[in-house]
Amino acid sequence: MNKAINNIVKKNLCTGCAICAEMFQQTIVEMKISPDGFLRPKAIRELSHSEVDLFNTVCPGSSISHLHRNNSFTPIWGPVKEVMTGHAADDEVRHKGSSGGIVSALAIHLLETRQVHGVLHIVSSDQNPFENVAQISYAREDILRGAGSRYAPAAPLSRLSDCLNQEGMFAFIGKPCDVAALRSLMRTHSEIEKKFPLLIAFMCAGTPNLNGTKEIIQEMGFDFLEVSNFRYRGNGWPGKARAETIDGRSAEMDYDTSWGRILGRYVQFRCKICPDGTGEFADVSCADAWNTDEKGYPLFTENQGRSLIIARTDKGLSLIKEAQAHNKILLDACSLTEAEKMQPYQVQRKRTLLARLIGFKLAFKTAPNYRNMGLFAAAKESSFIKQLKAVVGSWLRGLKSS
Repeated sequence: MNKAINNIVKKNLCTGCAICAEMFQQTIVEMKISPDGFLRPKAIRELSHSEVDLFNTVCPGSSISHLHRNNSFTPIWGPVKEVMTGHAADDEVRHKGSSGGIVSALAIHLLETRQVHGVLHIVSSDQNPFENVAQISYAREDILRGAGSRYAPAAPLSRLSDCLNQEGMFAFIGKPCDVAALRSLMRTHSEIEKKFPLLIAFMCAGTPNLNGTKEIIQEMGFDFLEVSNFRYRGNGWPGKARAETIDGRSAEMDYDTSWGRILGRYVQFRCKICPDGTGEFADVSCADAWNTDEKGYPLFTENQGRSLIIARTDKGLSLIKEAQAHNKILLDACSLTEAEKMQPYQVQRKRTLLARLIGFKLAFKTAPNYRNMGLFAAAKESSFIKQLKAVVGSWLRGLKSS
């Protein structure tokens, strides 16, 4: 494998976004599931010196940076024009979505108003219920096919070139690292920036490998090979993991168990040192607007879906307000203080990231180059004791993985 790409994979910094498979005129890699259950690039040719430079600039396992920070930038959340909560006005869209259906509703609105020709996003494979595939959607029913979270390796950028080879403009929906990679590529290719006028992210706590899904299936009492259909979430809020077998049997597992007890243990290393779980490089990013108990812990009891929505750019805010005016989404006011209570994990991971990076570097581990991400300011919002624990914890984990 080419040395530049091999270094990222070997040091466990690859996110599996597939930007390296799509960013060059001639293909350099193919994305394959690795032995440890993650999407990883497999080289089919060497890179030139100029391609290596571009790769190091764009790959989120190599670097992530904001070029500029203005008054809208916050240390925890990144750029924020406006924050709100809401849900899709269409009951079907709200029900099928994982957290209120805002992402799906915005995508449908863009298609129906012909602001974009298509939407690039992830859906479940028809051939393998556990596999995620990139899809270009052109209508409401296509969008709904991909509604609901998919807690497994996914590379929506793997069909970037298909969009570039078609007429018209496209919207993109992906994980924060996917969006960051595409935004970095857009900085160097104005034609791609024009092709994708709107980027939408959903907040992410990390990508688990397929071994986590296998454990869920086993706890449901099924064999991996006999499952014909599988959902991680959706059809309610938060929605239950649901498996259906070839012979018509089915089983479900609540979200707190499937994610909190199982999948979270299988998250790839790069996600544990991620500077952007909230989609800072998107025009709009969304997450679960969790209700909380008296101690501030998110409640995962089934309810009607509600999204936390952050407009990060003027284009993103305009899209949200326009969708509201067309009765596609219903909105309520929200503050960043309230948002912190809805997403305490994202807040804590950003506040302690600098400390964790220090710990890993003390263990002689390599980390990506993060610039203008607000890590120093975010660290100041957490106590010295928490920071020290984060340094020691990551140092010990780094030594164990050596």
